[in-house]
Amino acid sequence: MPERPPLRRFRTLFLSDFHLGTRGCRAERLLDFLRYNDADTIYLIGDIVDGWRLRKVWYWPQSHSDVVQKLLRKARKGARVVYIPGNHDEFLRDFAGLKFGGVELVDRAMHVTADGTRLLVLHGDEFDTVVRNAPWLSHLGDGVYRGAIMVNAGLNIIRRRLGLTYWSMSAWAKNNVKNAVKIISDFEEALVSEAQREGADGVVCGHIHHAADRIDFGIRYLNPGDWVESCSAIGEHHDGRIEILRWTSWPAADSGADASLPEIEEVAA
Repeated sequence: MPERPPLRRFRTLFLSDFHLGTRGCRAERLLDFLRYNDADTIYLIGDIVDGWRLRKVWYWPQSHSDVVQKLLRKARKGARVVYIPGNHDEFLRDFAGLKFGGVELVDRAMHVTADGTRLLVLHGDEFDTVVRNAPWLSHLGDGVYRGAIMVNAGLNIIRRRLGLTYWSMSAWAKNNVKNAVKIISDFEEALVSEAQREGADGVVCGHIHHAADRIDFGIRYLNPGDWVESCSAIGEHHDGRIEILRWTSWPAADSGADASLPEIEEVAA
């Protein structure tokens, strides 16, 4: 039996884009992460629940309820849980300023790290030119993305049987297809400009399912990624140090067989 990893406690955890209510959500892997990682403050940065998909087809297995219950339990135990809705769970934006089950709903937040760095926290969809100018196209793209995820899942079943590691078609496209790279670059530049306008030292956003940590024009741009493919988060340590955390190994829930417990891969800036 593999040794269980110790509980790691952060000052802050930033998580985004669970897409609960879809088959692509890696809820079991997310539950593993939440079991072994805790924080004084947890930011949920949008698209936690996928209202777009749930309006079309109801899909809500027990593991998705378990994720919600796990987060509510953390709130009951004293963690500050802040939920910033995104475009897929925009129905919750009408409740901004309210608190449910210990979870605060806000449109955006200004987080101050232990070393005094001011971080603007928001989902970021309002800075996506496709979402803003052609919402119908974003819905179409969502369907194409879900189809790519299904194909990618089939490919990775084969890779796993061959003893190979997980490969993301979406991540490959985002890094290599010219138009995708341009859209992401424009999105990131818009978020950096918004952080500058707000007088922040950095910005933490979700939306594009692309984990990142870098400095642009003197502003730190952070994106925790998602829990559909990258299975990543951002953690702030108690000294203010910030890292991307990737939940890397194959859990039993993904493989259908016993597997070693996941380990954290830390990626420094």
